[in-house]
Amino acid sequence: MTESYRRSGDEMPQDGPYAYGAQHGPQHGAPYGDHAGAAVPPPPPYAPGPEGAPEARRRARRPVALLAAVAVASGLIGGGSAALIAGATHQDTRNAASTPLVNAGKNSGSGVAGVARAVSPAIVEIKARTAGGESTGSGVVLTSGGEIITNNHVVAGADTVTVAFSDGSRKTARVTGTDPDKDLALIKVGGAKGLTAASLGDSDKVAVGDGVVAIGSPEGLTGSVTSGIVSALNRDVTVPKEQGRGQGQGQGQQGGGDDGGWPFEFGGNQYNGDTGSSKTSYKAIQTDASLNPGNSGGALINMQGQIIGINSAMYSPTSASSSTAGSVGLGFAIPINTVKADLDSLRDGGSGGSNSGV
Repeated sequence: MTESYRRSGDEMPQDGPYAYGAQHGPQHGAPYGDHAGAAVPPPPPYAPGPEGAPEARRRARRPVALLAAVAVASGLIGGGSAALIAGATHQDTRNAASTPLVNAGKNSGSGVAGVARAVSPAIVEIKARTAGGESTGSGVVLTSGGEIITNNHVVAGADTVTVAFSDGSRKTARVTGTDPDKDLALIKVGGAKGLTAASLGDSDKVAVGDGVVAIGSPEGLTGSVTSGIVSALNRDVTVPKEQGRGQGQGQGQQGGGDDGGWPFEFGGNQYNGDTGSSKTSYKAIQTDASLNPGNSGGALINMQGQIIGINSAMYSPTSASSSTAGSVGLGFAIPINTVKADLDSLRDGGSGGSNSGV
């Protein structure tokens, strides 16, 4: 490489007819600084260069060729890197993208607020009046025609059943079928149409640590939303079957007696009161989402807005009455796949037969 080339990368080698004239700048080899204006006669047109000029031209062209090769290689490497980055970005985006929220209502969104907006229209409050008083629970709308799933202990023995929807409207319902062994009941609102139905998920795909949302009417507070995670699976929970010894559900529940708040058994021990002699067991989803009396029959929902369980029992401090029982982060829900497997039977009256209601 010549000295003049090292000083200015903008200069071009002078090769006969391709050399710039004086009007375009200093000639090859022209000095810089104070002598930059010194006239240097141009070589004659097409005159052969001095001895050794071909070698000088080769030396002058070699850096240009080298730079071109580096540029091509850089382009290839850069293109490859861009392809790799694009592929990695595509892969990460695909893996990181959350499953679209099931839009049970007219709103959409993400997170707990999005789930609540989407699913709340499909969750109802249920008041069942019996000879001994009135119980309050929750339910999940299964069909636009008015089918609603809830717990058996919410409506067992009811003379009248009233359903309150998220928009504030109220309708009467009748009990279509009950299954005390699974603590499930199906009720239907008369003359209903166009109701917002919930989307049912797959409880077999639920994993410990999954985020969940619970919606129900604890202590009669309609549409209450809590959140947490799935803290355990396949818990053998035992609950009472008969009306009057079920889990207390809000004001005036089950005659208000001294049965305790939401009794159940686990691991051979009884909690929150005596479950009585007539009881049933099922494998439950355990959650730390806050559940309280009145959440029974409500929804346990995954973060895609799908119902994965029907809330049915909770643990609270021993000897707590229905008026003082509160969540300590141990709630239980019937897996939704158990519900789906029982629906046809419930529509036919269920194992416990059908009750008329009003």
